[in-house]
Parts: sequence; C-alpha cells; structure tokens
Amino acid sequence: MSDAAPLVDAHHHVWNLDRRPQSWLAEAGHEPIRRTFGLDDLRATATRPIAGRRLTATVVVQCVTSLPETRELLALADADPLVGAVIGWADLTSPAIGDVLDELQSGPGGGHLRALRHLVQDESDPGWLQRPAVERGLRSVGERGLVYDVLIRSHQFPQAVRLAERLPQLSLVLDHAGKPPLAGRALEGWERDLRRLAAHPQVRCKVSGLVTEADHEKWTVDDIRPAWEVLLTAFGPDRLMFGSDWPVCVLAGGWNRWAAGAEELLDGCSAGERAAVLADTATATYRLTSPEVA
Repeated sequence: MSDAAPLVDAHHHVWNLDRRPQSWLAEAGHEPIRRTFGLDDLRATATRPIAGRRLTATVVVQCVTSLPETRELLALADADPLVGAVIGWADLTSPAIGDVLDELQSGPGGGHLRALRHLVQDESDPGWLQRPAVERGLRSVGERGLVYDVLIRSHQFPQAVRLAERLPQLSLVLDHAGKPPLAGRALEGWERDLRRLAAHPQVRCKVSGLVTEADHEKWTVDDIRPAWEVLLTAFGPDRLMFGSDWPVCVLAGGWNRWAAGAEELLDGCSAGERAAVLADTATATYRLTSPEVA
C-alpha cells in the first residue's frame, strides 16, 4: 500500500483476440490496436505521472455486447488489485434484466460491478434510450445501486438529456464527453447540448476519448483546450474524471502522451480541483476502495 496521492484511470479496456474477437477492430485505421491488450500492457505503458500522481486504480469497461465478456472482466477485477471497478454489459431490453444483474453481482467478482454500458453510439434509433423496455432495464440498474455509462455521439445528446429528465434518480456518466467534433473545430452544437445535460446534477462526465476525436497525428493541447474549458465550466471539477480510453488512445499517441496533455490542461486548477478530476470523482462515482500502486 502506498501513501502517494492516487491517480484513477476511470476508463480503459482490455481484450484478448484469441478468446473474444472484436469485430470493430477490422475497421480501417485500427491496425495499431489490432492485437491483444491486457493489464500488464497497461502497467508497462502507463508510466507517466499526472500532477505528481502515478496510476493506482482503474475502471475497466466493456467493449462488446457480451455477458461472457462482462463475467471475464469481473473475474479479472477479482484477481488483480489494479482494477477497482467494472463497467459491464447486459441486455437492458430483456425482461430478465433484474435476474441477470442479481446473478452478476452475486457471482465471481460481482462485487466489482459498478455500472452498465450499452453501445448507444451504434444504434440508429434516435429514441433508443427512451424505448419502454430500455427504460425498464435502466430502472433495474438504478435499483441495484449501479451507475449507467452513457456512450453517445454528439448528435445523440437529445436521448441522453431525455434520459436524465425521465430517470432523475439514476446516476449517469457521460463517456468521452459526448465525443466533441474536435477535428472539425465546430463545437457550438456540442457545447449547447452538453450544457443541457450537465444541468442535471446526477450526471458526471469522463474527460476521455478526446484525442481520438482530434487529429490523431497532429493534435496539441490547444486543440483539446476549447472542449476542456466547456467541460470545466459546465460540470465543475467535482463532476469530471480523467480517463485514458486505453488502448484506443494508442491511435492518437498513447497513454503517456494523453497524460501529459491532461496535466497541462489541469495546470490552472487548484490542488483540490486536480484531486477531484484525477481521483476523487471516479472514486466516489464507482465506489473505489484502497487502490494498490500499479
């Protein structure tokens, strides 16, 4: 155990392509990450401190719509103290969703299940989150003390806003800040919709996935800063959390490059504000305890 100030990576992935193929990795441009990535790979690459903090805990996030993957992630968390929480997947539309969640929480590693996520970004229905079956499933999520991670693209904000309005007791976390269109530098619509969502106090936001929304090769902190300033004023540091989106961030420079950028973005913040973004918000949201030094 270390007395060093903690650093929580609130969003990363692992995958074993021999065990569980990832069809999305077949898309052009994903060649650098078209291989297996495990926790030892993360330990080896996440070596740069942020504001003097070194990685102490992580939140591992589902990649595919698969209950077996969720069970594998729970087993991984049970076996490795670096993983403090799991964001899994289950079919929200299933009439048996409550029973499935109970089975996951009571099974091996189930105490690490802190949230669910669905790949809403891939759903063509502009009202998918408002489907009666989905809302019923999300109520079951909230009743079991779980968070719901919202993965949307910037044009899907209306769904997320309606969800926050209709289920005010459900804790929500916006993944990747709603994917602002940084490469196109047209943030007005994203900012308007993000502020509407941030007006709901049960919503928190991950400062993650931004570098892959910018130019993968040429991005600088100045390209990310306009979105960061919106996030900071809309949510405040107590509702923001750092996430790497590793290994996807390898496409845009990797964990350490994003860590250096995050430190620069936080430069004008107080020590308490930096602590919130780098550890405290994620720790409270996902109920992390006693992180071990990686």
